[in-house]
Amino acid sequence: MAEPTKLAKDDEPKDDATPNVSKVETVKVASEEEAVEVLDAPAQRGEPVLQVRNLVKHFPLTQGILFKKQIGAVKAVDGISFDLYQGETLGIVGESGCGKSTVAKLLMNLEQATAGEIFYKGQDITKLSGRALKAVRRNIQMVFQDPYTSLNPRMTVGDIIGEPFDIHPEVAPKGDRRRRVQELLDVVGLNPEYINRYPHQFSGGQRQRIGIARGLALNPEIIICDEPVSALDVSVQAQVINLMERLQDEFNLSYIFIAHDLSIVRHISDRVGVMYLGKMAEIGTDQQIYDHPTHPYTQALLSAVPVPDPDARDHRERIILTGDVPSPANPPSGCRFRTRCWKAEDKCAKEVPLLAVPERFKGVDTPAAHESACHFAEEKDVVGAA
Repeated sequence: MAEPTKLAKDDEPKDDATPNVSKVETVKVASEEEAVEVLDAPAQRGEPVLQVRNLVKHFPLTQGILFKKQIGAVKAVDGISFDLYQGETLGIVGESGCGKSTVAKLLMNLEQATAGEIFYKGQDITKLSGRALKAVRRNIQMVFQDPYTSLNPRMTVGDIIGEPFDIHPEVAPKGDRRRRVQELLDVVGLNPEYINRYPHQFSGGQRQRIGIARGLALNPEIIICDEPVSALDVSVQAQVINLMERLQDEFNLSYIFIAHDLSIVRHISDRVGVMYLGKMAEIGTDQQIYDHPTHPYTQALLSAVPVPDPDARDHRERIILTGDVPSPANPPSGCRFRTRCWKAEDKCAKEVPLLAVPERFKGVDTPAAHESACHFAEEKDVVGAA
């Protein structure tokens, strides 16, 4: 059997890797019942409800058939930290393979973290089990990427949306579930009479609404949206995004919104984090990231966004990155973006840049004063998404 994945000493995340996140106030509990009470207590608006610290997920690479031996690891997520505040939407963007979906699974505890901590209301959910973990999963729900495969084709819509009530019967009494499911269908804009239909009888946008209704069933505080509109037509995307914004206001939800489409992320997000090869490259408000990017990778992403205005399109600088994305099984030393960066110097190969406000912007009242993991962070005029 393969040995469990272990972090080498050089791979261990540093405690100061992200110096600008909020302080974690842990809550000590004496029993599982006390932990459930803490997790079910309502969060105050404006307070961090989810705090991720130095989160790591390495998938082992093995060789051999009978006697497997680990020969390396795919560093899908390699030491990221961020906060999610009650009532806000945190967008996470980045190219395919950067670790966005792995982060979503780690936050749901669908994947076991290799290292790091995820605090929900002062409790590290990576160490929870039993009733306490069940309470976390009741309060943190997920909307999956593909509306065609995330719904069981053999179950009716009523059974799909009502299945969470079988696992958490305290949320809805058995005799009240049909009415509750119909209310959820009405909330997401579907006819309550569709309760006995099957997924194949709905369009893609309607299926995603069913997935959102399932996510809302247990009255969660956080919904993790893993590219929820990427498989939909543009017009349907707008309908689903508008629905999610309305539901956020109505139910006081917090979203982690993962997507490729930078325009959609800006439309729905309060803050945006940019990931590259398992690490967070830059994080800030939507205005800071889109109008005042300081990390070269963010600037390259924004320069690739289609611009409808012909005049703006003709006068903007298109940043073409050279080379391929390095393998997450063997990432570059120092800054992971240095092999494709036009600013790279010897320092970039030797030192891992901290995700912090650049020195040149500290104490300066400018939107560029936000966290960026670059030794030579500076503003660049990039015409981004509208």
